[in-house]
Amino acid sequence: MNELTTVVDWSRWQFALTAIYHWLFVPLTLGLSFLVAIMESLYLKTKAEKWLAATKFWMRLFGINFAIGVATGIILEFEFGTNWSNYSWFVGDIFGAPLAIEGILAFFMESTFVAVMFFGWNKVSPRFHLASTWLTAIGASISALWILVANAWMQYPVGMEFDPEQMRNVMDNFWALFSGIAVNKFFHAVFSGWALAGVFVVGVSCWFLWKKRNQDFAILSIKSGAWFGLFGLLLTMYTGDGSAVEVTKHQPMKLAAMEGLYHGQEGQGFTAFAILNPDKDWNNDEDEYIFEIAVPRMLSILARHDANAYVPGITDIIEGRDIVNGDTINTVSYQERIERGKAAQAALRAYDAALAQNDTAAMAVAKADLQKDFKYFGYGYFKDVKDAIPPIGVTFWCFRIMCYLGGYFLLFFIVALLLAYKSQLLRKSAWIQWIGMVSVPFMWICSEAGWAVAEVGRQPWTVQDLLPTQAAISDIPASSVIVTFWLFAAVFTLLLIAEVSIMCRQISKESQKNLSPKTV
Repeated sequence: MNELTTVVDWSRWQFALTAIYHWLFVPLTLGLSFLVAIMESLYLKTKAEKWLAATKFWMRLFGINFAIGVATGIILEFEFGTNWSNYSWFVGDIFGAPLAIEGILAFFMESTFVAVMFFGWNKVSPRFHLASTWLTAIGASISALWILVANAWMQYPVGMEFDPEQMRNVMDNFWALFSGIAVNKFFHAVFSGWALAGVFVVGVSCWFLWKKRNQDFAILSIKSGAWFGLFGLLLTMYTGDGSAVEVTKHQPMKLAAMEGLYHGQEGQGFTAFAILNPDKDWNNDEDEYIFEIAVPRMLSILARHDANAYVPGITDIIEGRDIVNGDTINTVSYQERIERGKAAQAALRAYDAALAQNDTAAMAVAKADLQKDFKYFGYGYFKDVKDAIPPIGVTFWCFRIMCYLGGYFLLFFIVALLLAYKSQLLRKSAWIQWIGMVSVPFMWICSEAGWAVAEVGRQPWTVQDLLPTQAAISDIPASSVIVTFWLFAAVFTLLLIAEVSIMCRQISKESQKNLSPKTV
C-alpha cells in the first residue's frame, strides 16, 4: 500500500511539474500570436513602417516562446501513456479523439503556417503572409480548444457510455464534449493569454523606456499591449463568471473548496480575505475561519446569479443536503455514493465472471446493476468520505491570488493607457517604468494560480466521480517515477533558463536597432 501511495503521489507531482512548466509558455503563445497578427494587419492597411517594426520585433519573441512550449507539451502528452495507463485505457477513445484532432488539424496548421510567418517575408505576397500570421494564431487557439475540451471532459464526463465488455468508456455523442464547462474553460484560457501577452508587451516596452532606447516604439507598443490586454482581461473576467456557474452545477465540492466553505446558506457571502482554521474538519464544530472579511451575498451572485440563492458547503455536500427554491432537499450523501460505487464495481466483476462463462442472462443482470450505479463508480475506491475532499488550503489561496492579481492588472492596464496617451510622465518616471517591468512575472503567477484552482480543486479525481487518481496510474515502480521527476525538473528548468536568456538577449539586441522610424 505504501508503494502504491508513493507511485500515486510522485506521478501526480510529475504531471503537475510538467503542466506548470508547459503553462508558462502556452498563454504567451496564445496572446502574442493574435497581437502580432493585429499589428501586421495595421501595417498592411496603413503602410506605416512603425507597424512593420512592431510586427517583426514581437514576432521574434513569439517564435522563441512557441518553440520551447512545443517541447514541454509533447512530454505532457507522453505522460498519459507512461504514468497514467489505467486512465488512458478507462477513458477509451473519448480523451484520445480531441488530442488526435489537435495533432492532425491544429498542430499541423500551426507548424505549416508558422514557417511562412517567419521565413516568408519577401517570398510570398503581403496578403498571403498576413493570412499565414492569422492562421498561426488561429491554429494555436484551435490547438488549445481540443486540449481544453479533453480536460473539460475529465471535469464533467459526458457524451459516453461505459462498455463493461471492454471495461472502458465509449463515446456515443461527440458534440456533448462541448459542454458549458468546456466552452467557458476554452475562452477563459485564451483570453487570459491575451491579458498575459498585454502585460508582457507593456513590461518589455517599459524596459525600453528605462534604457531610453526606441522610446516612440515603446510608447506605441504600450498602447497596443495595454488595449489588447485590457480587452482580454475583461473577457477573462466574463468567462470566469460563466465558469463559476458551471462549477456550481457540476463540481460543487470544488466551489466549496475555493471558498473554504463548510456550511452554506442562502445569500452566501464571498470571502474577500480570511485566515483558514487548520483544525476545521467537515464533521467538527470548529469555525471555518480564524479571521474573515466577506462581501455579503456575493458568492450567491457569482455561483447562481441570485443574491438569495443557497450555496452548499463541504459538510452540506458530504451529508447530501441542498436547498432549492427555499425547500431543503436530500441529495445523495457521500457515504451512500461510496456504497453505490462499491456496488457498481461488484456488478462489473460479476459481469466479467459471467462473460467468462458465456452466461448471457447473468451478464444482462450485472450490466443493469452496473448502469444503475455507474455514475458513482469512482467513489467505490474510497474508504472514508474524507478521501473525496480536495486540498482546501491550496485551492482557497490559489483562487484568491488569482482574484487579487486580476484586480491589480485591471488597474494596471487602465493606468498604462492613461500614461501612454500622456507619455511625458511615462517617459520620465523611472519608478513607473519599474512597476511595468516587475509586474510581468506576477501575471504568470496569476495564470498559474488559476490553473491550480481548476486542477487541484477537482482532486482526488482524474475523471470526476468515475476514476480517482489512485486507480488511474500505471503499474510501474516508484523509483522510475522519482528518477524521471528529477530529470524532467532539471530539463524543464534548463529550458526555462534558456528561454529567458534567449529572450533577454534578443530584446537587448533588437533595442540597439532603430525601431522607431520617422513615420512613428
